[in-house]
Amino acid sequence: MDKYVVIDLETTGHSPAKSDKIIEVGLVIIEDDVIVDEFSTLLNPNQPIPPFISNLTGIHDEDVAYAPTFHEQASDIAEMCKDSYLIAHNVPFDLGFINEEFAGLGMERLTNPVIDTVELARILYPQSPSFKLGQLTEYLDIHHSDPHRALSDAFVTAKLFLKMKQKINQLPFETVSHLLHLEKSLKSDLSHLLDERHHALAFSLQKRDDMDTYGGLAYKKMVDHSVTEDEIETPFGIYLDDIYETNGSMHQFMDNYEKRSGQREMSETIYDAFQSKSHALIEAETGTGKSLAYLIPAIYEAALTQKRIIISTYTTQLQSQLLEEEIPLISKLVSIPFKVALLKGKQHYISLEKFAHELASEQQENYDVILTKAMILVWLTETETGDIDEIQLPSSGYLFYKKISTDSEGIMDPHSPWFSRSFYQKARKKAQQANVVITNHALLCTDMFNDYQFLPAYEKAIVDEAHHLEETASKHYGLKLDYVTLQYSLNQIGTIEEDNFIGKLIKKYSVDENHPLLEKWNDMYGITKHETDDLFRTIFQYVYTQHKNDKSLSDIGRIQYRFDLGKENSAKWNTVVEMATRLTFFLRDLIHMLSNFKEYLEKMEHYDRFDNEDILNCMNQLQSLIDRVEKLFIMETPKTEVKWIEIEASGARNAVYLYSEPTDISDFLHEDFFAKKKSVILTSATLTMKSSFSFIQDRLGLQSENVVTMKINSPFSYENQVQLMVPNDFPDIKYGNMDDFIYSVCEAILSLAEVTKGRMLVLFTSYEMLRKSYTLLKETIDINSYMLIAQGISSGSRARLKKNFQTFDQSILLGTSSFWEGVDIPGEDLSCLMIVRLPFQPPNHPIYEAKSSYLKQKGKNAFMELSLPNAVIRFKQGFGRLIRSSSDRGIVFVCDARIIKARYGKYFIDSIPNVPITHDSTQQLIEKAEKWF
Repeated sequence: MDKYVVIDLETTGHSPAKSDKIIEVGLVIIEDDVIVDEFSTLLNPNQPIPPFISNLTGIHDEDVAYAPTFHEQASDIAEMCKDSYLIAHNVPFDLGFINEEFAGLGMERLTNPVIDTVELARILYPQSPSFKLGQLTEYLDIHHSDPHRALSDAFVTAKLFLKMKQKINQLPFETVSHLLHLEKSLKSDLSHLLDERHHALAFSLQKRDDMDTYGGLAYKKMVDHSVTEDEIETPFGIYLDDIYETNGSMHQFMDNYEKRSGQREMSETIYDAFQSKSHALIEAETGTGKSLAYLIPAIYEAALTQKRIIISTYTTQLQSQLLEEEIPLISKLVSIPFKVALLKGKQHYISLEKFAHELASEQQENYDVILTKAMILVWLTETETGDIDEIQLPSSGYLFYKKISTDSEGIMDPHSPWFSRSFYQKARKKAQQANVVITNHALLCTDMFNDYQFLPAYEKAIVDEAHHLEETASKHYGLKLDYVTLQYSLNQIGTIEEDNFIGKLIKKYSVDENHPLLEKWNDMYGITKHETDDLFRTIFQYVYTQHKNDKSLSDIGRIQYRFDLGKENSAKWNTVVEMATRLTFFLRDLIHMLSNFKEYLEKMEHYDRFDNEDILNCMNQLQSLIDRVEKLFIMETPKTEVKWIEIEASGARNAVYLYSEPTDISDFLHEDFFAKKKSVILTSATLTMKSSFSFIQDRLGLQSENVVTMKINSPFSYENQVQLMVPNDFPDIKYGNMDDFIYSVCEAILSLAEVTKGRMLVLFTSYEMLRKSYTLLKETIDINSYMLIAQGISSGSRARLKKNFQTFDQSILLGTSSFWEGVDIPGEDLSCLMIVRLPFQPPNHPIYEAKSSYLKQKGKNAFMELSLPNAVIRFKQGFGRLIRSSSDRGIVFVCDARIIKARYGKYFIDSIPNVPITHDSTQQLIEKAEKWF
């Protein structure tokens, strides 16, 4: 059967069970890989079409008033679908609607074999940024003339399917064999497509030159891009002239390049700091082009001295940008041959050996795991890095991935045939041979606090997004433990009867369940789980009671309680400590029993070393839990550390999160990093408060005698591009007028949205305020005119919310925490940035409290030294969301009058570029905004 019918429907809603109806059908018929026929009709649903659907599809009530009903077209549709595969982009949706209609008419439901192009795309294009039809076809360069109309969607789905069919016919034999094995657990009937390919390869000697195979896996050959090491004779100044000056390479290779004096100045400062073995703090405002500005001297210095330079970023987004955009451009701009490598922690890289082992084991897996295995099989034929961040796995796929990451391998034997095929080892080797190694703050700190074992040796480093270094270092020096993680670790091991780790071992090695080594396992395991639950419930109750009279919830919507073992001395707290101590004993007993069981299995002839590694991993995990419980509840709190508990007041009665962090990381950073390295360049768009670097220097432990500081202003014309507006008639939140204040915020959002036609980003400092505003806006906003998107409420990642915001013409995006930085929305997509409150941390936040008291003990002013600088830097990050290019224009609307009225307000205003400020009634500001636009 080589007939395929591609179906796409437009409907009045998502659920046929809730009486939603089909309003348009589009069918495309494929035979012998050619589109041979099409069918399209509007249908009268005999019910009104919701405005949202009309907006999306362009189909209105009047369009379907004289259209046929489904009843009139049903037999034709059934006839066209006869003896064929049914294809749709999300088959359950389209087939569900058609079969519901057929059933209602007493006709037979369609039971044809199906192919879901969403599922197939996830398998064949695992690196696609999205699997929605529009974004997928854009990624694959398939033209889509009329999105959200049935026939057009059916046509592009047909083209997508034909492209995927071609891709299946390029897959190597090993990959197809594994996919055939997994196919029966998928939603799509792919056996005939895979069988055809398998059969063609089984009788062919043809092998792909770009593939390697080992252990039943096919994976892409890694090409070694070695670089010849030439002597560098060009002085740095001339090298810069060749890049930056009028006839330089910047002008040749960059479209519309505008010379930015700050960019060259930054390159020169970095090179001088390298030569004088100084550290440097460089604030480079938006538009400076700082990535290029630091890469140019880094590459010159590394190539000249033949000593590598480390570049560390906070976000993977910036790492990708450096590798995919900046490095290819620099290779055109500079005449020096150079090598760049990316190195991340072991948990990011897949272990081929572990994956091959998992594929070979005959375990019952859920759908997500089957899909994950299929995605990885295809991805291995394309990836050069083995870095799992390249693909988007389904949610429980990440739990499976943990079992097959390099982190789960233990210490690998260099003589093992898998060693030379290890992606992590290849990444390390590449880093060893590179002039410049790009990494992240997390690995930089892990390396720093573990005697420099993870990154190849270096003397000079550039830390971008440096305002995050203190926070990352603190987290690495601290620890975290929560109920879900602890229970998950225990559940992975399981009881003797369960089909988890211990149960699988018993079955695999046919061990008698009544064996003396195991007779007490279930009892001990059950007690440990029960004790864990009891401990976390008791902690929850303890914190809840402490906070009963204090209704203030912090920024993240959790109750937070700071504790100090030396000061907690109530009977209830002593109970918590006793329970924690008891839990460590039970966890130790489990480790002891696992150790004995391992010794017993080692005597068996067919004992598998993978199982040995897995038992050791389990024992290490349990030991890590003991260490964390002891550090949190049994060991005294050092003066330089803060411990706190967070509970979700409305969550489960064991929803408890435990933390410990240093209050001051500056001494560690000074001793473990700055004192050991010749030159560290720290850069970011937000390092200063009122042009002073003293705050960041103190927090990071940078001693001023060996530090160069420089502030590079933005080349943008802020005074012409931005208006800063502050209303003078908002209720004062200080007097408990929270609801009145939120009401005023929402009124201003609605008024400004009319002026700017949506295109608004509203930044909140608390989820609670965001939620209340969202609820109020949802009741009052014209949903036909505006798309309202809210972080934590609308589903999807930060990148997905941003994409949705840019997709709809008139949208309003409400964001908190992570939206204050790192979100680029250039051009007309964003015309108005609203900052609801100045971003001060809640004064009762445990870390802030501890850092404040630490500063007070040292005779310092905690507000001026900690609270205000943090808020100013955060404010600058928020402000920086609006203007991303020299042609952007927009309004920054700050609802918090403290920026004008409070004595410290000038610190905020003096820390951003010089812009016109208007402090007036909301009405006057709206009128001014209208005129200005």
